[in-house]
Amino acid sequence: MKHIKIITYKLTSFWLVSLAAVAFIFLLCAVMSFVQLTSRFQQNKVAELESVIVTQYQYNGSQQLTTWLPIVLKAYNTESFILQSDKSIVFEYYAPTEHKQQSVNHYQFNLDTVDNLRAELTLPPPFKMYQFDWYELMILLIGLVAIVLFVRYGFKWLGKELEGVEQIAQRSKMVLQGDFESAKSFTRNGRPRLINRAITKLLVELDDARQERGRLDQFIRANTFLDPVTEIGNRLFFENRMDALCNDSKMVAHGVIFLVEFDDDALLHVQADSEADRDYLKQIVSTLGKLLADFNETIFARRSQLQLAIVVPQISLAEADSLADRLLNNCLLVQHQHINNHANYLHLGAAFYKAGDILQQALEEAELALRAAQLQRINTWFMYDKGAVDQEIAKGSVRWRSFLEHALVNKRFFVFTQVIKDSDDSLLHYEVFSRVKDNQGNEIRATLYIPMAIKCGLMPQVERQVLEHVLFKLMPQNQATYCVNLSLDTLVSRAFIRWVKSILLEHRPLANRLIFEVSEDIVIKNQQHPRMAQTLTMLSKMGAKLSVDHVGKQVVGTQYIQTHAFDFVKLDRSIIRQLHERPENQLYIRSLIGGLLRSKAQVIAEGVQTLEEWQTLKILGVSAAQGNYFTHSLTDTI
Repeated sequence: MKHIKIITYKLTSFWLVSLAAVAFIFLLCAVMSFVQLTSRFQQNKVAELESVIVTQYQYNGSQQLTTWLPIVLKAYNTESFILQSDKSIVFEYYAPTEHKQQSVNHYQFNLDTVDNLRAELTLPPPFKMYQFDWYELMILLIGLVAIVLFVRYGFKWLGKELEGVEQIAQRSKMVLQGDFESAKSFTRNGRPRLINRAITKLLVELDDARQERGRLDQFIRANTFLDPVTEIGNRLFFENRMDALCNDSKMVAHGVIFLVEFDDDALLHVQADSEADRDYLKQIVSTLGKLLADFNETIFARRSQLQLAIVVPQISLAEADSLADRLLNNCLLVQHQHINNHANYLHLGAAFYKAGDILQQALEEAELALRAAQLQRINTWFMYDKGAVDQEIAKGSVRWRSFLEHALVNKRFFVFTQVIKDSDDSLLHYEVFSRVKDNQGNEIRATLYIPMAIKCGLMPQVERQVLEHVLFKLMPQNQATYCVNLSLDTLVSRAFIRWVKSILLEHRPLANRLIFEVSEDIVIKNQQHPRMAQTLTMLSKMGAKLSVDHVGKQVVGTQYIQTHAFDFVKLDRSIIRQLHERPENQLYIRSLIGGLLRSKAQVIAEGVQTLEEWQTLKILGVSAAQGNYFTHSLTDTI
């Protein structure tokens, strides 16, 4: 834009200088013509005077010259006149002193007479004798004013026309930078107007195409991972999500599995999926969804035509018992006209698992609990193996708060990093993870203490301590980039926002080596939260990059990725697990990458375990990955 403005000023200046030069040339020519004409007019008058003197001298002699010649010379504004005859002065005339001019014209001529007369005549310059009248001055003034007004109007007209061109150029620059929303709203008086209208139409069609692509992408995922009747996850979705909760087929955190099943004998026509049965299942799903809304990371899917599966991670045993009771009772409140036996048509089986348990074993225990509930031949629920409870899980909220506050004061949190490599197996950046040590020096996993820190409202303090370690201990050791996860409480915390803003302003070069990561679930559920969006925008403007992880865990549109201008999009491990054997997941990844083709977002896969998964990801176009396949890691203590 600066280049266009410079060209505009140069063109305008050239136009004004050219106009001034033309006016100056015309004025100079007029002055020269005026001087030349007045000089020629004076010469003609001198010639006439010469002829009159010769004629009068021949007829009347020198006696009559004093009678009429002074009057004629005065009329000519003569400075001096000398008439000589053979070195004797016949007649002389001098104008009064106050009428004399500093610059004069001298004329010498010989009179064609018998006495060899010779005359010397001194006259003032003829153009100095001309006096402008008031009407002539008025005409001249009106002309000058007209010229000034015309030049001013021309300057404004040219500036207005060139301003329209500048607006077209500015709008085109927004399009090239990928800022389509600003370019679309930038509908000023760009000229040529035809080009401006063409750009507006293309931007509108591009926006429609992007929305249609997002709808197509969501449609593909919905038909791949969603049940068409209940619109919750299907069996494939459930298996993917359960795989994401495991590491080498072992659960990484504690939780509970619920299996809700309708009795086929008591509930007729369910398998036929009649309209009444569809409405009934939708009401059941809506009822259960409301109960599960208070829990994070919940998995809710239709495992079979008569069975619903619910997995609630990070829940205590007492909470699991209470939730099982509420799930069953709320389902029984939903009425269905085809139920034959109201006392025995709905059963719930639950299995509580802890970290390290085998996934298949936990599912089998949930199936056994469901069969145990069905054997009682009443609407009831049954919990399998209540004794399998980790001691750390049993801590109450008060004890957790006391423990976490003590760990913050004594700085018992420590971090370790996991490498993220690009498709050329080169280091892209590190992702930072954290753990905490208890009083006995044992490590407590983040999956265990983070839910309790969120409940206690201590996540901003924990993540601040982690970020301090990254900024002042890890970054000085090398020039690598580090990715730090942020929770919703941290993103909306005024104290944390003020602190991170002051730190990044003080250490400006470090901001370019930071990536702040937020979960897709947080972004989707809090899109209308103004403070979260402001925090993300502030971090981006200060030079840090933004990343969103766990993408693909939910079936949602991807428009938010471009809305918040994320630099990295991290696929959830549930999509990556056994990817080379799952064409549905490959279809989803292709669709996602195609939808992000025109954005700056870089797609990264998390949880890569095998070479086959990594090769498949590179074929699909994923640019980077992390996981146990890349064995490099670094551990540090705060």
